[in-house]
Parts: sequence; C-alpha cells; structure tokens
Amino acid sequence: MRNKNQRRHRLVESQKLRRGVYILPNLFTTLNALFGFFAIVSAIHGKYVTASVTIILAALFDGLDGKIARATNTASRFGVEYDSLADLISFGVAPGLLIYLMALQPLGRVGWLAAFLFTICGALRLARFNTQTGTVSSEYFVGLPIPAAASMAASTVLFTIHAGIHTALSPFVFMVMLYVLSFLMVSNIRYNSFKKSELFKRMNFNVLVGLILILVFIAAQPQIALFTIGVLYVSSGPLAALLRRRKDTSVPVDEEHPRPVP
Repeated sequence: MRNKNQRRHRLVESQKLRRGVYILPNLFTTLNALFGFFAIVSAIHGKYVTASVTIILAALFDGLDGKIARATNTASRFGVEYDSLADLISFGVAPGLLIYLMALQPLGRVGWLAAFLFTICGALRLARFNTQTGTVSSEYFVGLPIPAAASMAASTVLFTIHAGIHTALSPFVFMVMLYVLSFLMVSNIRYNSFKKSELFKRMNFNVLVGLILILVFIAAQPQIALFTIGVLYVSSGPLAALLRRRKDTSVPVDEEHPRPVP
C-alpha cells in the first residue's frame, strides 16, 4: 500500500512538473507578443528605432520558444496556434505599421495598402505553415518565414536611419521592399531552416572562428550587420532556386531513355 501511494505521489508530482514545463515555451511566446505590441506603440509615437529593435527582439524570442518546446518535449497544438497569433502581431502588424508610419504615409491609400498586403501575406504564410506541419521536411521553409521578413523590414529601417538616408529615399523604395517580401512569403521558394543537426555536429574550428567574427561584426556595427545578414538570407532562396533550375536544365538527357546521362 505504501509503495502504491509513493507511485501515485510521484505521478502527481510528474504531472505538476509537466504542466510547469508547458508554461516555459508559452512564456517566451508571450514575450514575443509583448515586444511586438510595444513595437506598434513605439511606431505610433514616432520611435522608429525602438520599434525596429523590439521587432528583432521578438524574432529572437520566437526562435527560442520553439527550440525550448522541442528540447523539453512540450510541443502542443495550443502552442502552435498561440505562436502563430503572437507572430501575426509581432511580424505582420508591427512591421507593416512601422514602414507605413515612417515612409509610406505620403503615398496615401497606395501606402497603407502596401502595408496591409505585407500583413495579410504574413497571415497566409502562417496559415500555410500550420497546415504543412508534419508533411513538409523541417530542413527547409516553403516561402520566406514571416520573422525573417519582419526582421528584414526592421533592419532596413535601422540601416537607413543609421546612414541618414531614410528621409532622402523615395517612399516607393520601401513600398517595393514590402511587395517583394510579401511575394516571397507566399511563394514556393525554399529557405534553409538551419534545423539540421549535422550543421552543428560537423562544425570545425574554422567555422567556429567565422561565427565568432560574425558576432563581433554584429556587436561593432549592428545596423549594418543585421541589414547585411537579412539581405543575404532573403536573397538566398531565389538564388538557390535559380541555381537548381539551371542545373536541371543543363543536365544532358538521352532521347531514348528519360534518365539523365551520367
């Protein structure tokens, strides 16, 4: 009887711990939404640098909540849906409003429609991602991830303000950027998810030194570094797709046999 009570007590304690662990990834998701909402408030008050920084911080917490959920085996359907709602605030509404208030207001209806397009394409990207969970390889994303699109928009604001060219640039430059990011989010272009465990298992000394240099670059010139990294990642998808298509069309094919000739 005593052993039975002890097992029951351990089961109850285990269930309490499990409920407590579930709070952890959702707490990071809440911080994601908090920073996204604060970015909206900052943009409304004209604090565009603060808004951009908080969007990037929201992206950081968004990346952490998923990793924590997988590491603690606490992933749930509730967490997926909650994460999507938080992402829509932080990476759909916040950057769209930020770009509109900072640059697109002179364009009137055309300006806010561009911001709306970015937001709605982000929502479509999230909905498609949720429906493809478990059916698409986790090694890549189909379409530009919405946190990456939002970070690209935020880092562009930081870079242009740092360079002192945000007022000199035409509003159409920012509008075109939103259109391009919107298209990439709903496209079928693949982007590396960096979820391959081999990427970290095979890391050698030179790669480690390279990562350290990147961190030093970010610490020394965060506005330039974040903008550069954003441009490289956003352009990596279309460039990789073009290279794959060029490779496929350049392979000679035997007319009698459909297989490529070795």
